[in-house]
Amino acid sequence: MKLVVQRVSKASVEVENKIVGEINKGLMVLVGFGVDDTTMEADFLSKKLLKLRIFEDDEDRMNRSVLDIDGELLLIPQFTLYASTKKNRPSFHRALPPQEATKLFDYFCKKCAEEIHVEKGEFGAHMNVSLLNNGPVTILLEKEYKN
Repeated sequence: MKLVVQRVSKASVEVENKIVGEINKGLMVLVGFGVDDTTMEADFLSKKLLKLRIFEDDEDRMNRSVLDIDGELLLIPQFTLYASTKKNRPSFHRALPPQEATKLFDYFCKKCAEEIHVEKGEFGAHMNVSLLNNGPVTILLEKEYKN
């Protein structure tokens, strides 16, 4: 599982010329699932995401989480995070198949929504995503592999 986390002042996602999700201050997150991902990775990364301290405190240090600032999440499903680019045309064989990925995305959204306001994009739809990146701050979170 991979998350591309961007700290934003505002963000929105549009499908067929209609806004289906929008937030103010918070995090816009591209969410991708690999073939081996399960609810275990979703549980781990939802907690990690909500506790990630990338917002400034009173001393301008990144010391506050999205929960600390009463922020919001905009979650966007993004299977292309698992693109293999060995050749010029990307291959997506490492991405979780759509039916399974949709269920896992919905599960991840529900886990996050237990603690914070969540807006989301539509899995499988052509989306236009707009954001005002704050910082900019962009962080990549991935599941941890155990050897």
